[in-house]
Amino acid sequence: MAKEIKTIGILTSGGDAPGMNAAIRAVVRKAIGNGVKVKGIKKGYQGLLNEEIIDMEKKDVSDTIQKGGTILGTARCPEFKQEDVQARAAEICRKHGIDGVVVIGGDGSYRGAQALAKHEINTIGIPGTIDLDIACTDYTIGFDTAINTAMQAIDKVRDTSSSHERCSIIEVMGRNAGYIALWCGVANGAEDILLPEKYDFNEQSIINNIINNRKKGKTHHIIVNAEGIGHSTSMARRIEAATGMETRATILGYMQRGGSPTCKDRFYASIMGAYAADILCEGKSNRVVGYRNAEFVDFDIEEALNMQKNISEYQYQVSRLLSQ
Repeated sequence: MAKEIKTIGILTSGGDAPGMNAAIRAVVRKAIGNGVKVKGIKKGYQGLLNEEIIDMEKKDVSDTIQKGGTILGTARCPEFKQEDVQARAAEICRKHGIDGVVVIGGDGSYRGAQALAKHEINTIGIPGTIDLDIACTDYTIGFDTAINTAMQAIDKVRDTSSSHERCSIIEVMGRNAGYIALWCGVANGAEDILLPEKYDFNEQSIINNIINNRKKGKTHHIIVNAEGIGHSTSMARRIEAATGMETRATILGYMQRGGSPTCKDRFYASIMGAYAADILCEGKSNRVVGYRNAEFVDFDIEEALNMQKNISEYQYQVSRLLSQ
């Protein structure tokens, strides 16, 4: 028999992502609509351990859907990997009458949710990360906003790079995944796109590409470099020394996590939040919400964590062809 859910908690964990507030808003309003009370847990798992727990009503999420970041705050909590800490967190949930928790975050956040489920606190995960590196889903909250932010920034760098006949290396986020670099590389018409999954660290091929393009009359060169490769500043120095072309590195950094979420991030986050609230209220646990084949679905957390995700070979080959 499914566990009766009377009160749920919601937290955001790990790196923030635009659209998290839309998911929070949907969880709160859908759960209350289902007759369930909602408590907000501030600052992720660290806030849970510190008992930073507040009651949430529908009015508390008004005028939040357009805001970047997360109204609940977030933090990383390395100590949550410890069994005794996980057990204490579950006891804190019971102390506050929390029967289940919706966790918005990435793979690390899912592991925390899995730990709570083992201690009989029902949990549902929602994919919130700009990196798009969660294997069980084709979409993660924040990715669309991040790539649009990065694309607009790269367009601006291209303008000045063209004016000064310069090579520009623009480093984008994504941890060890190259999705932001791939999408922006294609969308911005980059001459070289460096992905952690594909890059062989052969800078000579980049240098040769720059030299060959200059012979063809091309006066500037854009390289989109993924965070998982990094070292853009030192790479710029080496390329300038080898080609004689003024080369500058621009690291976009945390601006990609900020800003008002796009329509897509607001809509998908809202549906995922409502879906998570529904299946948690039904008594499901140890599940994560995903979007696959144009449908919102859910998976067992262990199954989701064991899935593998790779850059599409076709998309990669197209990106190389279009950059020539």
